[in-house]
Amino acid sequence: MVEFTLPKNSKVKPGKIHKLKGAEEAHEKDIWRLHVYRYDPDTEENPRLDVFEISKDACGTKVLDALLKIKDEIDPSLTFRRSCREGVCGSCAMNIDGTNTLACTKEMDDSKKDIMVLPLPHMHVVKDLVPDLSQAVDQYASVQPWLKADTPAPGERERLQTPEERAKLDGLWECILCFCCTTSCPSYWWNGDRYLGPATLLQANRWIEDSRDDHTNERLEALDDAFKLYRCHTIMNCTKACPKNLNPAKAIGNIKKKMMDKSE
Repeated sequence: MVEFTLPKNSKVKPGKIHKLKGAEEAHEKDIWRLHVYRYDPDTEENPRLDVFEISKDACGTKVLDALLKIKDEIDPSLTFRRSCREGVCGSCAMNIDGTNTLACTKEMDDSKKDIMVLPLPHMHVVKDLVPDLSQAVDQYASVQPWLKADTPAPGERERLQTPEERAKLDGLWECILCFCCTTSCPSYWWNGDRYLGPATLLQANRWIEDSRDDHTNERLEALDDAFKLYRCHTIMNCTKACPKNLNPAKAIGNIKKKMMDKSE
């Protein structure tokens, strides 16, 4: 029987336990325990899971609040991305209790007493909770995510759309490029170097659907590839993972439909 195991240097080992000061006086139900992935490429040590105990009374309600408290008061070496704290920038995307989501909108009360905090899956880790998104960002740039219009703008007015044309962009423009969907997609795990992934394809569909864009056929031709688009197998992990409740699978299906309509 073939046995598949991870390389020794990639196996996650138990880390440090940071007990809450005065925990003996605190009730068990008033303590959160965060199991946080730690990895430092400057050392030759394996990744580890550190445990941090946090008092519910001394912390905000979101996972990001707890991570900030850990960094500010317990371990300043903890590394993660964050910015807006409003679920708008997508910087704090990570895997929390097995689900890709935003730390700034994830309620700790949604979890059990022990909360598992890991970087986005199947990405190279820069340090701790920071994944290397270079490939995903390059793929996003490859679909030329900007308006491409050959006709000049109508004088000093903006390019107008009817309400019906504008409505086609709903569910697309709201994407914040957190890549929760892309990193939850098994097809992307297997073929990430060639498959563009749900986030990039949703963004591509946003410009394909824009009535003001004059390069729809060009955009479709650029995606007409066995790997760029058709590695999507409608697994639907992307739609389930999206913290903005968007539907990348539907957007990908729309591109495939337009591709078929174009070929007829």
